[in-house]
Amino acid sequence: MERSQQKQIVEALIVAAGEPVSAARLAEIVPALDASDVAGLVAEITRDYEDQGRALEIWEVAGGYQLRTHASVAPYLRLLHRERALRLSRAALETIAIVAYRQPITRAEVEHVRGVEAGPVLKSLVDRKLVRIAGHREVPGRPLVYATTKRFLEVFGLGKLDDLPTLREVEELLPPPDAAAQVTPLELESAEVGESAPSPSELH
Repeated sequence: MERSQQKQIVEALIVAAGEPVSAARLAEIVPALDASDVAGLVAEITRDYEDQGRALEIWEVAGGYQLRTHASVAPYLRLLHRERALRLSRAALETIAIVAYRQPITRAEVEHVRGVEAGPVLKSLVDRKLVRIAGHREVPGRPLVYATTKRFLEVFGLGKLDDLPTLREVEELLPPPDAAAQVTPLELESAEVGESAPSPSELH
């Protein structure tokens, strides 16, 4: 099979997939394609999009490839869906950051870091499939432990957990203490092709 045909099939599979599709899975489907060659084909498709000025781009997230709309057209997509993007309160962002960097982690450990009760926030994050229950800590009482999900990687545009910024990089992005009161909930937009906008409700 010619490379142009392989590229066409890979593009079609990524477009049709409802979630990120891995290089291994693409190689299973596309004739004579090795998993190690998938990244090169995807890079060629991406360059084609850029050269043509397309509104689409392929992201490597959650261990696979996913077609998304370009950030520049996000305002128009919001008008189409007539829904607000997923909104996370500061408490939710702090909680999910703690889980992401210290997982697996118990609710008590989250509360120790934040200094406040974390049950409702953790439940909201679990309901929105950003955090999952990952088992029990083998200590007296066997408390539940929490970890992030594949959906978390998709929403935050991460290929894997190792792609999280270092804590030093996070500190550099945080506003100065006197500006903390002015911080508003962060809007996280899912621009996945064929997927409706996330729930408009806020996490608290």
